[in-house]
Amino acid sequence: MARMEDVDRFMRDELIALECPEFESTPWVEAQKLAESRVAVISTAGLQRRGDRPFNLGAADYRVILGETAAEDLVMSHVSSNFDRAGYQQDMNVCFPIDRLNELAADGVIGSVAKYHYSFMGATAPEDMEAPTRQLAGLLKADDVNAVLLIPI
Repeated sequence: MARMEDVDRFMRDELIALECPEFESTPWVEAQKLAESRVAVISTAGLQRRGDRPFNLGAADYRVILGETAAEDLVMSHVSSNFDRAGYQQDMNVCFPIDRLNELAADGVIGSVAKYHYSFMGATAPEDMEAPTRQLAGLLKADDVNAVLLIPI
């Protein structure tokens, strides 16, 4: 993981100066029990299936990853030069914990694992991601997903 003290001064100053968005309200819903939930992964690691289009600088869109995609068929195309790929190269579950979710489903901790999962490239302004995330919400509903495991990278 990159630490602020390891990032060059220019990049560090840029990161510190970023504004955090403020929201007027806090949505709240009653959560279903995990043992009855269908769970999907949403990662910001810039993951894609081999052969899919790579992420570009400022990309606000996402890639669909079928739950049965083999580790060797996933590629990380995150564009940040400060992005540490070491953990992912050793174990994809660091960024895309599909094996752990399958284990939780097999043990009855969660109800089931979604058929489809999603990855964004996290180096994008949140306001630019509103339209794609609204579209993604519809896809999650269509897959009967009622819980997501957010993996911010």
